[in-house]
Amino acid sequence: MQVQIVVFITFITVNVILLLCNGEPELIWSDEFDGQSIDRTKWAYYTGKAPNNELEQYTNRTENVFVENGNLVLKAIKEIYNGHNFTSGEIYSQYKGDFLYKTVKVRAKLPYGRGVWPAIWMLPTYYKHGPGIASGEIDILELLGDKPNKMYSTCHYGKTWTDRDSKSSNYSLPHGDFSDDFHVFSMKWSPDLIRIFVDDVQIINFRPSDVPKKYTYPFDDYFYIILNVAVGGNWPGSPDASTVFPQVMLIDYVRVYK
Repeated sequence: MQVQIVVFITFITVNVILLLCNGEPELIWSDEFDGQSIDRTKWAYYTGKAPNNELEQYTNRTENVFVENGNLVLKAIKEIYNGHNFTSGEIYSQYKGDFLYKTVKVRAKLPYGRGVWPAIWMLPTYYKHGPGIASGEIDILELLGDKPNKMYSTCHYGKTWTDRDSKSSNYSLPHGDFSDDFHVFSMKWSPDLIRIFVDDVQIINFRPSDVPKKYTYPFDDYFYIILNVAVGGNWPGSPDASTVFPQVMLIDYVRVYK
């Protein structure tokens, strides 16, 4: 028995050392959505009218934002509500989960349909470099629902929304759609590099030197996480008769590593 215990302890020790040597990242913040409701120590609700000429009103109702079967559910519903034709959900981690130079991973199953616009993205906590786009925006994932097999990632920067630039790329699944199953969307962020992945396929490789000299590289301060499903807007356009509602984005987990 003593020999077995020694062997077992040695096995554990060796595996811990191997993990450390292999650079396995340390988990510092996460939500597995295993509870009965939104964890208000980690998330706040965005409510009210949406930007970008979107058609939804975001609410904090359990019809639009809830936890079920180990997933966060953000549900876009076609209904008349406060003068809007759609409602949906958005949560964000500002002042509850703010991160600088970390790895972010989100496992999600996405909605589909023309005019449906899910996003996993980040905004600056303190707007160190000025208002709006001057302090940057990181879109880990955006999807236009009429192209359900194709996702977009973008790092935005500039001076104003009329004087700006970005590093952007996209990725199409070789088989099926992002609404068929869960996929892992991730960002690895260091002082000299931002990389964005889908299922470990790298789609963005962005360095400070990629920014034209007329602009400031703004990705050197804290950002927070946003999860939402928009309906309509300048980019996706409006839903049409082919769009089925309700539409949901399921989030299995959000994990942040050192």
